[in-house]
Amino acid sequence: MSDEHERLLKQVVDLELRMFLALEPAIPSACQEQPQTFKLMRKGSHYVLSEDTLKSYLADLEEAVDENRNLMALKYARIDNLIPPLSENPLIDTIVEIEGRWLAELAVKYPLTFKGRSDYAAGVYLRSELETYSPATLELYYRDLSRASDEGRNLTEERYTCIFRETGYESIDEMEKERAAAG
Repeated sequence: MSDEHERLLKQVVDLELRMFLALEPAIPSACQEQPQTFKLMRKGSHYVLSEDTLKSYLADLEEAVDENRNLMALKYARIDNLIPPLSENPLIDTIVEIEGRWLAELAVKYPLTFKGRSDYAAGVYLRSELETYSPATLELYYRDLSRASDEGRNLTEERYTCIFRETGYESIDEMEKERAAAG
């Protein structure tokens, strides 16, 4: 990862965390009480994105701050179906389908690690997040997924590999073996 990619990733995650911590849910989430967990998960989520996509999404976040909009609040309001869709961009369905296919592949490859992962819940979460992205960011995000797909890569696997490495595992395979040994 280049220094520029790392810098962009840090800026994106820091802005997302600021928005996330500003939420006032009826029941605080574990991530709000442990912001390092939030940062780890969001870093893992965005780690696989190109610099162009990160720049565009950072611009989305900065624009939202300038307009006093909290993209995290909008995302969670969409997850809970409290507000109407924020975007009807057809790329959202395509992205959710690709990411869902990659998650399903992981569930087959690593059934103990990804057992109980709901494709539906993951799709609702992702769709709600994607609805907060600008059309330019969606285009770039889709380009990243298309490029990875053409190269035979699974970005969901790469995301989780990043997260697991940050928590002390060498790979998803190591996590799977540990879970199998624990029975």
